[in-house]
This record gives sequence, C-alpha cells and structure tokens, in this order.
Amino acid sequence: MIVLKAAGEVFCSGHDRSEIVNAPASSIRRLFQTSVNMMLTIRQLPQPVIAQVHGIAMAGGCHLVAACDLVVAAEKRAKLGMTGIILGYNCSTPTVAVSRCVGQKKCMEMLMTGKLYTAQEAMAMGLVNRVVPDEELEEETMNWAKEIATRSRPVIGISKQVFYAQAEMTEWQAYHYAKEMMALNAILPDAIEGFSANIEGREPKFPEELG
Repeated sequence: MIVLKAAGEVFCSGHDRSEIVNAPASSIRRLFQTSVNMMLTIRQLPQPVIAQVHGIAMAGGCHLVAACDLVVAAEKRAKLGMTGIILGYNCSTPTVAVSRCVGQKKCMEMLMTGKLYTAQEAMAMGLVNRVVPDEELEEETMNWAKEIATRSRPVIGISKQVFYAQAEMTEWQAYHYAKEMMALNAILPDAIEGFSANIEGREPKFPEELG
C-alpha cells in the first residue's frame, strides 16, 4: 500500500515553469517524458496508490492525483484543476488521466476554464473518492489504507491490473479478458482459502497482508 502526500501549503502545483519557458522543444519533451514515466509507473505498481490531497493540486498536480488509484481530499483546503490555459498553455498530458476519471465533457470544461474545483466538486465529477474534514485527512486516509491492506495481496494486484487493462479494450475484448482472469484467479491459494472460509462460516486467513 502506498500513500502519496505532500508537505507545505500546496499538494502539487505542477511543473517548474522556469524549466519550460524559452527551453527547446527537445528539452521540454524529455521533461514531460519523465512525467509520463512516473504516471505509468503508478499504474503498473501492484500496490494501490492513494493520493492524500491536503491543498491545491493544479496542472501537473491534478494529473498526479488523477493517475493515483484512489484519492482522499481535505474538505476546505484541497482544490483541483487543469490551469494551463491561464498561462497560454494546454494541459495535454494531464488530459490523459483526468479524462479517464471525469469523462470528456467535464474534462473539456476543465481545460477551457482553468478553474480550480473544490474537493466536493471534484468528488462529484469522479476525480476524488472521499472528502473528509481537513483535520481528519491523515487519520481517514490511513484507516482506509489499513482496511484495504487486510485483503489478499495477490488479488489486490490482479484487481488493479484487470481494471486498467479492460478499460482500454472494447466491451467484447474486456469480457473475454475478464473471464480468463477470473478463471486464473480462482485457482490461486488466496481465492481457495477465501471461498473455503466463506463456505465454512469463518474469516479467511491470507498468507500475508498488503505492505
């Protein structure tokens, strides 16, 4: 289990503008490739990644939040948005992750306005899972992480893998892929233990907890 959080007043304000202005396209391309690599790494990790958002997450920071698997945000201080257009710049890479969370129309609204949305607004659009009082953010995030960590480690990894893989497929492909993954999951020791425990009316005992 990974909890991603930040220090200071801002969760993440995106890329350092001084690394972009007046730089050649080749340098900017390398800069954003680093960002792409990080977002893809989050997707490929077997562990769930929870973003604990305590303050503003804008531009690349909004991208980072959208790329995480789950998001808990502070009710008052957290604000999220793709603000590039305010600077005459398009949030192209954030669009990839954000549009997969909020849908096309809402993502386009975010791109065109550069607005910062409240935590409640972000939750309503699908960018945030839970909104909690600011003073309870740390506790509630860790409680959720601990709850998830009681589940089977291999099955957590499989669930994450299947979710993101099927999302990029046609419905027909997704069903056939999901069917195969369910068949393979069913013969794993954790699934056998879980089913057996349920039939026998007891709590399952998985070999290890999610770290």
